[in-house]
Amino acid sequence: MPIRGPRTSRRELMRMAGALALASFARPVAAAGLLDRKPRFLDDPFSLGVASGDPITDSVVLWTRLAPDPFEPAAMEPVPVVVDWEVAADEGMRRTVRKGRAIAHPENAFAVHVDVRGLAPDRDYFYRFRAGDAESPVGRTRTAPLPGAAISRLRFAFGSCQQYEMGYYGAYRDMVAQSPDLIIHLGDYIYEKPWDGGVRRHPWTEAYTLEDYRAYHALYKLDPDLQAAHRAAPWLVTWDDHEVDNDYAGLTSEDYEDPAAFLKRRTAAYRAYFEHMPLRRIATPHDGQVSLYQSVRYGDLLTFFVLDGRQYRSPEACRLLDNGHGRVVNESECRALADPARSLLGLDQEAWLYRGLRKTRTRWNVIAQQLLFAPFDQGKGPDRGVYTDSWGGYQANRNRIIETIATRRPSNPVFIGGDIHSYWVTDIKREPTNPESETVATEFVGSSITSPLDIYPAFEAALPRNPHVRFFEGAKRGYCLVTVTPKAMRADLRTVADPTRPDTPSSTLASFIVEDGRPGAVKA
Repeated sequence: MPIRGPRTSRRELMRMAGALALASFARPVAAAGLLDRKPRFLDDPFSLGVASGDPITDSVVLWTRLAPDPFEPAAMEPVPVVVDWEVAADEGMRRTVRKGRAIAHPENAFAVHVDVRGLAPDRDYFYRFRAGDAESPVGRTRTAPLPGAAISRLRFAFGSCQQYEMGYYGAYRDMVAQSPDLIIHLGDYIYEKPWDGGVRRHPWTEAYTLEDYRAYHALYKLDPDLQAAHRAAPWLVTWDDHEVDNDYAGLTSEDYEDPAAFLKRRTAAYRAYFEHMPLRRIATPHDGQVSLYQSVRYGDLLTFFVLDGRQYRSPEACRLLDNGHGRVVNESECRALADPARSLLGLDQEAWLYRGLRKTRTRWNVIAQQLLFAPFDQGKGPDRGVYTDSWGGYQANRNRIIETIATRRPSNPVFIGGDIHSYWVTDIKREPTNPESETVATEFVGSSITSPLDIYPAFEAALPRNPHVRFFEGAKRGYCLVTVTPKAMRADLRTVADPTRPDTPSSTLASFIVEDGRPGAVKA
């Protein structure tokens, strides 16, 4: 059943969102929809905050969405609105370096994406928006260095899986305190339906329509710690399954929805995702598709390869007739696991990644994707147990990536991932199931921001079958903070003490170091 907005007051809905206490619902006063007249709002149109993303050497994308009441589409008159933007060299916004005007269109939920050009490389900037008499908070962003420029240090944070009901976003508050140059989100930014339990509530059911997905994104965006993280640094983003539907693969849904109906649903979800993320124009949804994967270079130090592991993937292997979600299967009983025709990335994205790994010239190369990349045997006897909604379900695709790394030797390849609601540090072996084979890359997987892991005892029990796993922890929530220099990469596994408390403190669970030229992490 689709979401239907509750007939409650604006104050009550904002209280339930746990973010804002605003006046009861009121329409903005617009001047007959004429762009040359100044609109007036009875509530803050910047209630969802501001963000920046996709940094390159001379440009960043700035984002906001006008939403005086994000849960009531009629809160904005259905006419375009002028939004002024400004970029300055100082946080006080006194030294303006760029400014301009954008149009927020009703058909795009009044979202604004501004591609600011002509900025200096490797530099902090500050930005804000204005609409009528309303002014947004000031955000900080940063451009990337020039290709080949000598970079002595880069700090980035990455996280995933921020289920709203299951906790507060204290991990983001800690992330902001660490002053990263960049934040990477690896998927499950929203969850498409509510789960039982948790500490926060909302009155909606599973999302199917564009209005539904917009409401979910707005709910999450109202969280003050998430807004602060978007203001603090530019973001790189990719998605996983819950931005659309649990365990979906390409055009195949978890529950075997009619393909035409699911395409319509996925198109709505992709559009809402673009409307709420600081993405470049190339990612504008077209014919139900979004161009999301990309590479971003930071001088001579590091290249990020950001992958899309959902849009192009083949359906899961050995699906059940009554339910199509991922499950653990015996490897000998599911030959499709190793079928070379099946791909998690799709052949075009695979070819793009292989070209990038062959041509890269940076000291470090980070493959940012959604999952645990290393194999993980969950069997209980002589047969290997493989989870199908993971890289283990697409073994030929994984083997092709590993062989490209092993033969082309890109400098210091490191995989980062999420999805699995737990911390992992693994060695990537040239022969994935042979622990004695050469280590060719390193992997760090961050835990979830809030989403729980109920099956971590089963993971712990399987660890002896997986000697390439250097570290595992499944009871903690948090993120990874990574500091990179020419000589080493350090990953601090940051955890929150109690995600059910909005004021929870944070600490470092463990730290690992990868030295230049030596794949495999060691505990710091």
